[in-house]
Amino acid sequence: MSLNRRSLLIGSTLLAGAAFTPRFAFAQAPAGPFKLDPLPYANNALEPHIDARTMEIHHDRHHQTYVTNLNNAVKDHSNVAAMPLQDILAKLGQMPEGVRTALRNSGGGHANHAMFWQIMGPGGGEPDGELNGAIQRDFGGLSTLQGRFNDAGGRVFGSGWVFVTVDKDGKLAVETKPNQDTPIMDGKRVLIGNDVWEHAYYLNYQNRRPDYLRAWWNTVNWKAVGERYAAAKAGTLTI
Repeated sequence: MSLNRRSLLIGSTLLAGAAFTPRFAFAQAPAGPFKLDPLPYANNALEPHIDARTMEIHHDRHHQTYVTNLNNAVKDHSNVAAMPLQDILAKLGQMPEGVRTALRNSGGGHANHAMFWQIMGPGGGEPDGELNGAIQRDFGGLSTLQGRFNDAGGRVFGSGWVFVTVDKDGKLAVETKPNQDTPIMDGKRVLIGNDVWEHAYYLNYQNRRPDYLRAWWNTVNWKAVGERYAAAKAGTLTI
């Protein structure tokens, strides 16, 4: 067999093999009514307070898992799938019993994280206007609010969240919730919240949650928080 013929046969065999080689791809998140929006800033935008790797893992993996599991929970319940998330969470007791726990955990996780990314950002400024007035009225100032918030977050046993809630009259209060529970489940609205699950801070802070809680305030986007406050008073704040 000549060299040219041998080369042609070998090349033909390789091409044929390549044509039938199976191609592998990463599984795509199932379609559903709930979506993971991209971060409104770069992964490294909150450094040094929250590092880029933590942001990437937290948003792209942890939050995506909540969204995927939430879509899986509602896929056989079209009436639930058509509801706004805040209504699902406010009416958990009326949801189908077989998926109620999944709705609580994954629906709460989606709501909490969607709020979390939106209230943070680089160069967050200071509270002003009506929001600043409410902080002065209900806490005596921002430093007092931060102290009460940090103390409450530090006392959360295990995993959970610390929130500032806002009622229809604009009154503010600090409370904590375990796991991925949210004050929305109690008919309240969330102004801000900080994630005190270890995945939110462990790469940089390890077991030093109080350090993370103090540093986190440097990431708060007060303009976005002010908009949430105005929406809460107008009755239009959702999650």
